[in-house]
Amino acid sequence: MRVEVRDVRFGYGASGPEVLHGVSLAAESGTLHGVIGPNGSGKSTLLRVIGGVAGPSSGSVSLGGQDIGGLSPRQAAQVVAAVGAAEAVIFPFTVEETVLMGRSPHLHFLASETALDVAKAREAMERTGVAHLAERRITSLSSGERQRVLIARALAQEPRVLLLDEPTAHLDVNFQVEIMELAQALAHESGITTVAVLHDLNLAGRYCDRITMLSSGQVAACGAPGEVLTEEHLLDVYGVRAIVGRRPELDRPAVFVISGSPRHGARHGAQHGAPHGAPHGAPHSGGPGGPSEGGVPSGIDSIEGDREAGSGEDPGACSGLHRRRQG
Repeated sequence: MRVEVRDVRFGYGASGPEVLHGVSLAAESGTLHGVIGPNGSGKSTLLRVIGGVAGPSSGSVSLGGQDIGGLSPRQAAQVVAAVGAAEAVIFPFTVEETVLMGRSPHLHFLASETALDVAKAREAMERTGVAHLAERRITSLSSGERQRVLIARALAQEPRVLLLDEPTAHLDVNFQVEIMELAQALAHESGITTVAVLHDLNLAGRYCDRITMLSSGQVAACGAPGEVLTEEHLLDVYGVRAIVGRRPELDRPAVFVISGSPRHGARHGAQHGAPHGAPHGAPHSGGPGGPSEGGVPSGIDSIEGDREAGSGEDPGACSGLHRRRQG
């Protein structure tokens, strides 16, 4: 299912600052589309708008040609599923009970799960490699195992679009690679259009088919990883000096951050600590995202919105080639 965002603007409250300033992107069916950018650039807010939780003040979001604003919450949850950044897990449900919660959009009011629902939940657990943990309490799992369970819960919804907000946050390098390989497989093999907010630029460059880079609520660049992850864009948007090499085995970009820049912070308000990486090894951990708490089976409400806003010119629609943000 194609996801298309057209000239979206969004702000929190009638008098609140505008967080997204005319953002446009297109995620093609069965692809993994990364969204990157400094803290406060609007990444998580964009996911909330795509998921239909936050309505744009102008512009539109369409899923397979249908405006998401015309769908009820139940209908939207049958199409879009989400996993928030570092979702809080409080209650000691078993893994199977947790994954079964993903079937809620398909159940009638006060109805119990059927044999079909149980089968769909088990299929999701098998797909994410957590079936052997079915009877374990989710509170007893490692961070990597828990993240796989939450993705399984999302898959139990049978979505055609999957939204992942910092899916590798707080995970060690092994689990980061596992989660990104799973996300890529869900897109390429299962045909689920996946949009993932990522802080680790090397993971984005290694696994994403296309990338949209945000800066102060605007599209600074979009396109193939090699078009977006350039030394010029990293200096302009993140305020860091970097060397961008190539992964010879994949012909993908690899980012080496050298140092910050005097322009850093004064121009874009970003924070130090852009991720490092090496072309011949596994990607390194990016900056962790802030925790968010989830309360609905779809997971979309668990995605925290960005409260920091910037200003600047409207970049217009993303044509597929990278767009340099003019200072």
